[in-house]
Amino acid sequence: MRFVFLAVAIGIVFARSVSADENVRAGWAEDNVRTVQEKLRDGGFYSGAIDGAYSSDLALALTRYQIRNGLPITGQLDAETSKALDAKPAVATTPTDRSRSSETWRRLRAGEQETSAKNNAPVTPSPGVEPSPARVASAQSSPASSDATIQPETQPIGSPSTERSTTNMSTERLRDYVGAFVLAGLDPHVGSETDFFAERVQYYDEGVILREKIRKDLQRYAAHWPERSFWLDGGITAEPQNGNRVRVTFPLRYELRNGGKHSSGKINKTLVLEAAGDDLQIVSVNERKSD
Repeated sequence: MRFVFLAVAIGIVFARSVSADENVRAGWAEDNVRTVQEKLRDGGFYSGAIDGAYSSDLALALTRYQIRNGLPITGQLDAETSKALDAKPAVATTPTDRSRSSETWRRLRAGEQETSAKNNAPVTPSPGVEPSPARVASAQSSPASSDATIQPETQPIGSPSTERSTTNMSTERLRDYVGAFVLAGLDPHVGSETDFFAERVQYYDEGVILREKIRKDLQRYAAHWPERSFWLDGGITAEPQNGNRVRVTFPLRYELRNGGKHSSGKINKTLVLEAAGDDLQIVSVNERKSD
């Protein structure tokens, strides 16, 4: 009798495995991916070949689509994104495909392949956004636990720069940068988002600290919350600051898991960005809980 139950159980597991494999194959079928490529092209997110292949160009387009539509930022055709595009999910599982996330956020950060001209106006001052900051364990997001005040930037932070002004950057460019920062927090190389920071940063309520200390903080955070999801829950606001800086504030939702532990919520995150050649670097980071 036990043998019969065991055989039945194995059959059920095998059937579920076959079903899952079929779903994956269906998601990666050329016609499904081709449909996604066409829809992203029509929306101004994709300009590559309509060939039914999962490429770095497609991953970049998917990320931009997720950022602008309030979906979890993954760079993949995950369940929520595929539903929004009326397609079958097709999540990359091979080491090569997973490593593509690094390439995606780097290209997004550099502003590559901006196929849509929408909202490409220069940044203009927004109504004052002065969130009361809260210290968290990560440069991504976590429930806020204490309040503090932003320290005036009376001492030089970051690196001296005589490059072009951040006020010439479009809101799309800034949104891509924010999305790249969020996606880097999910990179298999833990702590990758440290690359966005200047050498010295006004870091929450810790004052000005070195980038390498931030890297260690991010690694501790990733170990504490190994499963993380983040998505933009609204538009960004940008307010030019003195010199080559701009203050960017955006609503960020998060969902964190570690086994049976779970945390979710929404914060308003604030980054002060400084121009560094054709790139940007973070010289200050803070956040507050959102009501």
